[in-house]
Amino acid sequence: MTDVIVIGGGPAGNQAASRAASLGARVTLVERDVVGGAAHLWDCIPSKAMIATAGALSFSRRMGGLGFSPAAAPSYVDYEVLRERIKDVTARLQRSVEELLSSQGVKVLRGEARLLGANTVAVSVPDNPEQELGADAVVISTGSRPRIPDWADPDGIRVLTTRQAYPPPELPEHLVVVGSGVTGVEFVHMFSSLGSKVTLIVSRQHVLPHKDAEVAAALEDELLRRGVQLYKGARALSLEQVAGGVVVRCDDGRVATGSHVLLAVGSLPNSEHLGLEPAGVKVDKWGYVTINHHCQTNVPHIYAAGDVSGKLPLSSVAAMQGRKVAEHIMGLHTREHRHIDYDKAASAVFTEPEIADVGLAEAEAFASGRKIRVTKVPFGASARALINDDPRGFVKIISDPATGVVLGGAVVGNQASELISVVALAVTAGLKVTDLVESCLVHPSLAEAIAEAAE
Repeated sequence: MTDVIVIGGGPAGNQAASRAASLGARVTLVERDVVGGAAHLWDCIPSKAMIATAGALSFSRRMGGLGFSPAAAPSYVDYEVLRERIKDVTARLQRSVEELLSSQGVKVLRGEARLLGANTVAVSVPDNPEQELGADAVVISTGSRPRIPDWADPDGIRVLTTRQAYPPPELPEHLVVVGSGVTGVEFVHMFSSLGSKVTLIVSRQHVLPHKDAEVAAALEDELLRRGVQLYKGARALSLEQVAGGVVVRCDDGRVATGSHVLLAVGSLPNSEHLGLEPAGVKVDKWGYVTINHHCQTNVPHIYAAGDVSGKLPLSSVAAMQGRKVAEHIMGLHTREHRHIDYDKAASAVFTEPEIADVGLAEAEAFASGRKIRVTKVPFGASARALINDDPRGFVKIISDPATGVVLGGAVVGNQASELISVVALAVTAGLKVTDLVESCLVHPSLAEAIAEAAE
């Protein structure tokens, strides 16, 4: 019997525990909060539940194009109902994960854990003496937390972190969002749809600085259309609470005033107080645990997965890492066992329109001098998009001109987070554009635009 201890029950931790148990390991999962982690509590699930409500309200304002009277559209959201809905969604998913782990025999301890060595973990459970557990393998999956600038002091009322805004105590009249990455723009979409006035402070020259420039421009157009103020090329330097609101001052002299401010300026790994240094586990200068392609640390029996590993901060990537870790622990690392290719992980931004991409990006290819073929089809040419009265956006396919192999792609538009799965499968499996062209897809459907771009 292989004994596995998993520290942290987020997507990486619960997937590692579940997969290891299914392979015959005896698994103990230590979680200080709730199983499901930050993804269920504050990040992925609560935010998308709020975005679903915001999206429905935004859609209702466009119902005139589908033949509805504008008077039929709801004009507000019941904030308490929304709050209870978020609680219900997260609780149901949490129960589902806990029931699965219980059915597999995973022992869940509510407490804190720290390494005493490569094969020993100390666990502190409230109202109980500390216990030492032996393990053949330890998985560190403690996640991350929002980064707080040294000029800010969040109070959860006027000054909010991303984990204090699902939803905030009250709907902001005017929200100032600091940070224009994925999290920042999702909040901009969310609150502008709910009726808040929004100002976005963008430190670079466009939002989503790590995304395709054409994709970012499409989102900026939508933000401007709905009245969002963009402070481009401005870096926030100070924050002051004044009577009834907040004032954010930028390095270029511009000043943003609002009723609330939301800080969306990245995250920090939860790698402190875990006994990593005494156990000899290396971390980088930012505090992320250093891992190899098996998610092993420099100490062979200790693994790290999820945000704390410093790889792509996506729940899907964390979950995949957790499964791969469990398989490696249990000896399933044969030649057929594929490592995670982080360059082929699909990601999405749940704004309006949605944005999703996978694989090689156009700018990345040009910067490296790699020859590519780029083809694009606008949703304005899609029958289904016209039926839905939402022709915004496009599909872009990037391929190798010599072989026709699909290298990457991007989708901007309705259901982009679902449509990118087709492109992601092609990228992962090494399919060619002809494979996409010869797929007989449903008509009318938005997915047809993918085949048309490939053609």
